[in-house]
Order: sequence, then C-alpha cells, then structure tokens
Amino acid sequence: MAKKKIKAQIKLHVSAGLANPAPPVGPALGQHGVNIMQFCKQFNEQTKDREGLILPVVISVYDDRTFSFIIKSPPSSVLLKRAANLAKASGSSGKEVIGKVTRKQVEEIAAQKMADLNTSDMEKAIKTISGTAKSMGLVVEG
Repeated sequence: MAKKKIKAQIKLHVSAGLANPAPPVGPALGQHGVNIMQFCKQFNEQTKDREGLILPVVISVYDDRTFSFIIKSPPSSVLLKRAANLAKASGSSGKEVIGKVTRKQVEEIAAQKMADLNTSDMEKAIKTISGTAKSMGLVVEG
C-alpha cells in the first residue's frame, strides 16, 4: 500500500466527548474538505471516558480528504487546576499564591504527561510540571 501524502496538519484543543461542527472544529476541518461529522463521532467515541478535559488533537488531512488524528494528553495547567480544585490560575504569576498541590499530585501529572514532554527523566518531568505550577500561582508541598 502506498503511503498517502499529507495535505495539512491541523492542531486544535477540543473538549473531550464534546466535539461538534461549531467553531473551532467545523471551520478548521471544512476548509480542507474533511467530513466534519465523521471526525466528531470518532473523536467523541475515543474520548468519552475523559469528559471535562480539554485535549489537544493533531489532525493529519490527506490529499484524498481522508484524515487521521492523534490525541495528546491534556495541558499541564488543566491538570494542575483540577488537582488544586481551582477555576483559573493566578492573574499575577510569581507574586500571588492561590493554591497548593502536593509532590505526589505533581508526580502523577508528570507520569501522565511523560509521552508529550521533551524528557524521559522523571525528575526533570517533575521539575517541568512544578515550574508550570509556580507560574500559575501554586505552591508545591513536599
């Protein structure tokens, strides 16, 4: 089987289990001639167990208007807000402390994000997530 030629790559952030033809999904896929409802059904089926999370997705569109997609892990900030039970991060990072997370929570987030981080060392991954937490106004205890 010959390898299909990629026409475009589209990167979106979509709520798990809630993809629909409304923006941002519809316009982004429509301009490349992709069947929007087919993508929405496939994406929602694959993400129905992670509802409530915003997931990055990379969609590869081929010349024959078919597509494939890769679902990445949620952004670190979303996972940290969930761990700290916060609605949003601090408006003045580094100055205002708005919450706390434990080192164990940071380790769990780092383990979940490991595939998408640019390191294979767990300690460096933990430092990366801790830095994100600090910039959000969170203190890492432990």
